[in-house]
Amino acid sequence: MEPVTATSTGLTAAEVAARAARGETNAFESPTSRSAWSIVRANVFTLFNGIILACFLVLLLIGRWQDALFGFSALANTIIGSVQEFRAKRALDRLALLHAPHARVVRDGAEQEVALAEVVLGDLLVLRAGDQVAADARVEASERLQLDESMLTGESDPVDKGIGDAVLSGSIVIGGGGTAIVDKVGADSFANTLSSEAKQFSLVASELRSSIDRVLGWVAWIIGPVSLLVLNAQMVSRGGWAEAIESGAWQDAAVAAIAAIVAMIPLGLVLMTSIAFAVGAVRLANRKVLVQELPAVEGLARVDLICLDKTGTLTEGDIVFDAAHPLSVAPPADWKDVLAWYGAEPEANATARCLVEPYPVRRVLEPEARIAFSSARKWSAVGFPGAGTWVLGGPEMVFAAPFGASPGVGASSEAAPDDGSHAELRRRAAALAATGRRTLVLAHSPEELTTERAEAERLPGGLTPVTLLTFRESVRSDAAETLEFFAEQGVAVRIISGDNPQTVAAIAREVGVEAAEGFDARELPTDPDELGEVLEEHLVFGRVTPSQKKDIVTALQRRGHTVAMTGDGVNDALAIKQADIGIAMDSGSAATKAVARIILLDGRFSRLPGVVAEGRQVIANIERVSMLFLTKTAYATGLAVIFGVMLLEFPFLPRQLSVTDGLTIGIPAFFLALMPNRQRYRPGFLRRSLSFAIPAGIVIALVLALYSRMALDAGISQAELRSGSTLILGIVGLWVLIVLSRPIDGLKIVIIGAMMIGLVLIYAIPLVADFLEFVDLSLTTALLVIGASVLAIAGIEVVRFVHRRTAA
Repeated sequence: MEPVTATSTGLTAAEVAARAARGETNAFESPTSRSAWSIVRANVFTLFNGIILACFLVLLLIGRWQDALFGFSALANTIIGSVQEFRAKRALDRLALLHAPHARVVRDGAEQEVALAEVVLGDLLVLRAGDQVAADARVEASERLQLDESMLTGESDPVDKGIGDAVLSGSIVIGGGGTAIVDKVGADSFANTLSSEAKQFSLVASELRSSIDRVLGWVAWIIGPVSLLVLNAQMVSRGGWAEAIESGAWQDAAVAAIAAIVAMIPLGLVLMTSIAFAVGAVRLANRKVLVQELPAVEGLARVDLICLDKTGTLTEGDIVFDAAHPLSVAPPADWKDVLAWYGAEPEANATARCLVEPYPVRRVLEPEARIAFSSARKWSAVGFPGAGTWVLGGPEMVFAAPFGASPGVGASSEAAPDDGSHAELRRRAAALAATGRRTLVLAHSPEELTTERAEAERLPGGLTPVTLLTFRESVRSDAAETLEFFAEQGVAVRIISGDNPQTVAAIAREVGVEAAEGFDARELPTDPDELGEVLEEHLVFGRVTPSQKKDIVTALQRRGHTVAMTGDGVNDALAIKQADIGIAMDSGSAATKAVARIILLDGRFSRLPGVVAEGRQVIANIERVSMLFLTKTAYATGLAVIFGVMLLEFPFLPRQLSVTDGLTIGIPAFFLALMPNRQRYRPGFLRRSLSFAIPAGIVIALVLALYSRMALDAGISQAELRSGSTLILGIVGLWVLIVLSRPIDGLKIVIIGAMMIGLVLIYAIPLVADFLEFVDLSLTTALLVIGASVLAIAGIEVVRFVHRRTAA
């Protein structure tokens, strides 16, 4: 292997070709996150699928395939669950911490862009602000090079890099610039190693899923003892174990026990939740919103406070030069050349690049020392031979004493003390910022910017403001309407920005946020509790550093808020990662999009109300559907226990329960789970669902037990008793559907009406009635059915009345 060395001219074409031939390239084929077999195993070999399969096989072995219809539901669950995870697998396989499509390298003395896979060992990388490091490398030249390695190491503070320091692939250049020689490529690089380790399958935390999993866990614990109880009752009711086995009646006992067992399992609830999440994500994708993790649709609906970065969210994000406002009667003659240099230098940020058009380069200046711009201190400085030092930055940061702070981060005591001579600067800067314009000051000192000063990031003394520069941002046309939506929905808003507080406050007022003034983030307390109190009192914050954005989100979460954070820059990545729901613009940095749960593909802030509405629809509809399924689980468990204790024959065949489940729960639940629903989110989904389902299930179970006891006492045959039980369950099940669907209007009328017609048809069509073993009801049975149905409906109305009062 050739030594890993580089010169300012980089590798030659021949050296690149030789290293590529030896496989020393950055090409990397990522391992898959999860094998196909592991996905199939996780979805097929589950406890409930095992129970269902065992019941299914027993019915087939004894020749009762007609009662095995429930097997199709289990099969549908398995297929849909596997498909969902295969989709997640594909997404995970595409996961990569390296999102930048190209890297800049120097080859044969010229800078050029190459694909990431074409970077070779020994290449000389060119690093500038906003770049993502393509491969592990060693710094060869540094001009205040500063990296954000939080995506890789979890360390939130920016890391300064000097000559000889290592830079890791996947890290982001957030300040300065430099060059670095590649010393690790492909699978050996840190990002690819981390990417492989990170590709471990995991489900995002979701209240809906966790609550449903908890219910399934409870059912798993009780299903065994209850199954034995009901099986014993069925054998005893047929003459005892010995006689039932000898006469063959054990087969009927097994069918009845299987009906009780299968009814207890809420198979369709998991299916409906997956469908609701998937359909919600597809709907949002059609609106140009990419949901990176399906439960994020649910998560945003729970948000009660949203933090907005001004640039790129409330504003379009494009900065244009507005005007220069001279402050000095006789400014240095070359101040326009200095602005031209700031606009044309390669490491210029978006604001500085706006100076290119108004101040074209007329004379090439060669700096002897410079201090690169930092988002923490908000200024940069440059020294030219014989021309002193020039500083460009926020007025309140360069001349910070009147604002109650030092002359800037790292500024020295050599800076001229405030003696009131900058009153005009302060007045004009505040007046311009109050109009919503971004202001920078260009200041000059006759003192030279020495190398020692530059390394220590110390400003020279004798700084004099030369001119104020103003820049404009265009406010998004949809910002005011979107903020109005959040206000109506009870979602609080905090606007946090790195810009001047008064500039941010002016833009906030323009979009309808009532903020008399912005809070200067340099005065924010560091204590989380004190910070939380300030955040409750103020709406707009300016001069916020990236680490402060994260601290703001954390402090709000400590006060019980569910926080969403929007942004598009590297400086927003930490806060977006910390937030409960991170939202990034597609035009944003790779690091920001990598940690966000939701990406607005067209960058339109107005998409957020639709995302919130979709999430609320998912939660509200699944809550309604869950009450249907859990009510069934509750009454099925109650029936199994009651009939097991009373040693009575179970009053249903599995096929009869399958049909009533389809008409009263399965089919309507599919439509209800996808219907519009703007109900606001309230925590306590599982508690509310069970507080209705359990008492409603107990009412239904007791009424059916009472009916069965009275029917047996009246000498009604078992076939007629089952026909009556199924009719009662159909009527009462439809009433539960009506109760949970209120208000009944539009499509709900059609759905419920169709299910009622279906219930009539299964009794009226001879072929269907024969298959379900229905028989004509005598007058006694009909009266018992009517009485039991009325009693159950009355009980359910009482349960719902109490539930509404307690749930509210």
